[in-house]
Amino acid sequence: MKTWLITGISSGLGQALAQAALDRGDTVIGTVRADAADLNAGTGNLHVLQLDVADKAAVETAVARAFELGGQIDVLVNNAGYGLLGAIEEATDAEVAHLFEVNVFGPFRLIRAALPRLRAQGRGHIINVTSIAGRAPMASSGAYAAAKSAMEGLSQSLSQEVGPLGIKVTAVAPGDFRTNFLSDHSIRRSTGVGDAYAGTVGRALAHLDEIAGKQIGDPARGAAAILAAVDSETPPLHLLLGSDALRRVREKVDAVIEEMDRWEDVTRGTDFPAQA
Repeated sequence: MKTWLITGISSGLGQALAQAALDRGDTVIGTVRADAADLNAGTGNLHVLQLDVADKAAVETAVARAFELGGQIDVLVNNAGYGLLGAIEEATDAEVAHLFEVNVFGPFRLIRAALPRLRAQGRGHIINVTSIAGRAPMASSGAYAAAKSAMEGLSQSLSQEVGPLGIKVTAVAPGDFRTNFLSDHSIRRSTGVGDAYAGTVGRALAHLDEIAGKQIGDPARGAAAILAAVDSETPPLHLLLGSDALRRVREKVDAVIEEMDRWEDVTRGTDFPAQA
């Protein structure tokens, strides 16, 4: 049985993951910003802490309290966050700064606060919930994609730093899941430019509005996939969730490889000439 620290358990994938862990008898220490956590502890143990991950001082306190409650933390899940949609030109400094405060600096501080304790344990697993937007961005999600790309890069470097210490890292990139993520509860929209980006940003936003409530991803199955990764002796560094995420990343990888091949001579031509 495992002890989990999961941020953002009041809704969405975080709620589904917390419930799945509780259903199998694990201990979940979950955080909520303001909402109540609608979960059934069942055979597990549930502790709920209030935490705004953008509150610098509160993060260290919450992490310390979590280790105090659990005695140990086997899995830290950075799940809390929200999305910002709209053209990059439309986004204000304040909007982007707050987005990064919640989606990047909050998880960074949680990881930093937990690592000394995880190192003392000699084990642990850090799960960073990113997004398909961080691996294969589309128009309308530039600022959000930038934040999630930052967490992708952080996860890759972190895994190399802490792997020899017995700590595992997985960046989980969900596609479109049938949660409230596309509602006003989890999404904010920049406005201002109007019709200038109607064919790109406007089209993408219309698509998101169209699929809201009809997303292909099942949160319960997404949670089960994360449990499988955590239980594995060789968990993935990169875990995609959803057939739509798989399709988008494969298309992105194919396009990157084609472009690299097309520009290979130019790329290689920037080295100093080989010495005779």
